[in-house]
Amino acid sequence: MSESVKSVLIIGKVWPESRSSAAGSRMLQLIDVFQNQGFETHFASAASGSDYSDDLSIRGIVCHEIKLNDTSFDLFVKRLNPTIVMFDRFMTEEQYGWRVAEQCPDAVRILDTEDLHSLRFTRLKCLKEGVPFQSVLMFQEEITKRELAAIYRSDLSIMISTYEMDLLQNTFEIDTDFLFYLPFLLDPISDTVRDKWTAFDDRNGFMMIGNYLHEPNLDAVKWLKQVIWPLIRAQLPDAELNIYGSYVSQEVIQMDNNKEGFYVHGRVDHLEHVISQARVMLAPLRFGAGLKGKLLDAMVFGTPSVTTSIGSEGISESQNWCGAVNDDPKLFTEAAVNLYLSKTDWLNAQNRGISIVNNDFLKKDHIPTFTKKMNDLIENIDAHRNKSFIGSMLMHHTMSGSKYMSRWIEEKTKRNSK
Repeated sequence: MSESVKSVLIIGKVWPESRSSAAGSRMLQLIDVFQNQGFETHFASAASGSDYSDDLSIRGIVCHEIKLNDTSFDLFVKRLNPTIVMFDRFMTEEQYGWRVAEQCPDAVRILDTEDLHSLRFTRLKCLKEGVPFQSVLMFQEEITKRELAAIYRSDLSIMISTYEMDLLQNTFEIDTDFLFYLPFLLDPISDTVRDKWTAFDDRNGFMMIGNYLHEPNLDAVKWLKQVIWPLIRAQLPDAELNIYGSYVSQEVIQMDNNKEGFYVHGRVDHLEHVISQARVMLAPLRFGAGLKGKLLDAMVFGTPSVTTSIGSEGISESQNWCGAVNDDPKLFTEAAVNLYLSKTDWLNAQNRGISIVNNDFLKKDHIPTFTKKMNDLIENIDAHRNKSFIGSMLMHHTMSGSKYMSRWIEEKTKRNSK
C-alpha cells in the first residue's frame, strides 16, 4: 500500500446485513464516513456471507475472506499495511488485534463496540435471576474483563450510547482520550420530509420490528405476546399488531393468531412503508445495550413509539420521548392505548421525535469531530499510546499468550486435516 494513500481495513465479525439489523446499517454508516474522507476501504471477515449480506463491492469496497488462527492473516495484513484497522465488536479484536499490532505497529487500531456486550449479558442475567440490575454486578463477569481488555488494547473505542460512555468513564474509569461517542448518523427531518408523512387518520394498527436472532428482541416479542398485547386488546378489541423483522424463528411464527389480531410477517424489503403505515410502534425491551435503531427509524418516518427504559436509553430522557416510556406492563398498555387514540398526544409525540433526531443525531454534527480525531491519531499515534500503560501492558501479555495459543490451534488443525 502506498504511503500516500490512506486506507482502512474493517474486520467484521459478520458480513453486514443492513436490511436485517441496526448493526448492519451502522456498519454501512461507518464505511460511508471513511470513504467520504478519501480512505481506500477494505472489509474482511472469517464468517460466511448470506443471501442478505450487502454487496459491498458496488460501493467500491475491496472484500477479503480471512481465517481464524491462521498465519495467512499475518501475511495479508502486512502486505495491505492499512492506515487504520477497525475491529467489529470486541471478539474480533481478541482474534486479530495482536496480529495487527505485530505486523502493522503503526496502524491505528479502532474498536467499534456496537454496544457493550457485557452490559447486555449482565442485564439478561439479572432478569433471569429476578434481581435489579446494578452496574457493579458487571465486575463479576468474565465477559466484562474480556471486553474492557479489548477497549484498553485499542487506540480508540467508538461508543454509540451516551449511557455507555458514562458507564465506562465513571464506573470503570477509562480515560476519555480512548473513547469516542459516535451515535447513529442521520439526515435532518425537514418540513419537506414531514409533509410527506402518512397522517394520523390514515394509519392503522401497532407494530414491532427487530432481528430475532438478537436475544433482547426475541424476549420482547414473547413478553408482548404473553403479557402486553392481551392487555391492549382488552381495551382495543379490534386493534391489530404486526410483527416484522429478520430471522423469525418457528417459535415466533407460531405466535401468529388471527383471532388475537397478532400477525407475524417476518422480513420486509421496504422498512419505510411498514413503519409509516402503523400508528404506534411497540418496543417492550427488558434488557439490552447500545442504541435501538428501530426506535430512531420510527422517528425518521414519523411514527411515535412506546418503549421501556432500556429502549429509550442513550436516545432521550423519558419525559422527552416521542411517545411514552414505561417498564410496568399495565402502564405501558395505558400509554400505548392513549397514544393510539389521542391525535393531539400523537402529534405532540411526533414533534418530539423530530427534535430528538435534529438535535442529537445529525451527521453534520458528529462526523467532523470524528474525522478530526482519526487524523490526530494517525499523526500522533505514539504519543497517544504512551498515555495508556495499561493498554500497552495488556497488549504485551495478549501477544505472548494469544500468539502461542493460536499457533497451537493452527498446528492442531493442520494435523487433524492430514
